[in-house]
Amino acid sequence: MKQKTLRSATDLASAGLIDATEVPAISEVAKKYAVAISPQLQEILDRPGIKQQFVPSVAELYNSPSDQQDPIGDNANSPLKGIIHRYPDRCLLQPVRVCPVYCRFCFRRETVGPGNAALTQTELEACYKYIAEHPAIWEVILSGGDPLILKPQQLANIIMTLDQIEHVEIIRIHSRVPILDSARIDTAMLQALTQRRPIYIVLHINHAAEFSDAAIAAIEQLANNGIVLLGQTVLLKGINDNAATLGQLMRTMVKHRIKPYYLHQADLAAGTSHFRTTIAAGQKLMAALRGNYSGLCQPQYMLDIPGGAGKSPLGPTYITETEQGYVVNDYNGVAHNYNDTV
Repeated sequence: MKQKTLRSATDLASAGLIDATEVPAISEVAKKYAVAISPQLQEILDRPGIKQQFVPSVAELYNSPSDQQDPIGDNANSPLKGIIHRYPDRCLLQPVRVCPVYCRFCFRRETVGPGNAALTQTELEACYKYIAEHPAIWEVILSGGDPLILKPQQLANIIMTLDQIEHVEIIRIHSRVPILDSARIDTAMLQALTQRRPIYIVLHINHAAEFSDAAIAAIEQLANNGIVLLGQTVLLKGINDNAATLGQLMRTMVKHRIKPYYLHQADLAAGTSHFRTTIAAGQKLMAALRGNYSGLCQPQYMLDIPGGAGKSPLGPTYITETEQGYVVNDYNGVAHNYNDTV
């Protein structure tokens, strides 16, 4: 019998992922925040760093004083349904608000999940009109939800329409599908994704254990078809918040032709404080990556400023100005004087 996607506390208990005594509390979590654990994901749940990302816990019912319902200001920067326009030269287009799996730390956990219909054709046309009327938009980022959960023809139609807008030169897609629902990367999907160049796909991957055989095969298909692959990672307490784990993840990305792009400080999403590290801890980790791991393995450590002010790099800082010039720290923490007088 085909394995089903787990979506309820009862499903989780039947699969042995939570104790029967936890069902009432986890049912309350599932009422607030979507749950979905795909058959492919179920096959790797016993690997290090995986289960905590996807199996809900009672900790999600606790809201810390810093938690926010809209932690990165999506609502304030949404001029119409389906568009988030935070930066002058790029905007997000959200054709769907559902995913094949739901991360327990998602910053859009209040607005994604079953029951959220995809944009209608009329709503999509309004989004295309908005993009066409804003000639500064050079890049459109398909986000969601997960855009690769769409049928290939639906995605092809979106890409073809955006390609007809002269000032849109870059299309980027943010997705977990190739990693955790890899069968969707089939011939039809590859045809949809390769009808125009360039297409960038940013893969959300938090642990090297997510690289199953199926995921690697999907990644190879994408890379072999000329799609540029980048990786984004969320820094998660108890999952990847040490240099060895992060370094192995970044090396695994590079090995499979994925360039590490962003390491995100976990957002202030409701019910997620148990996942968050301090910024100081993240900076220490980035310093540990520098020098000990190839330059190809270095993501930018980023904070999405609450309220919608955008992303800013968090460092760490290696240089300090002095009266004589600068003091620069190397990756071992040793200070060196530097004078840039010409």
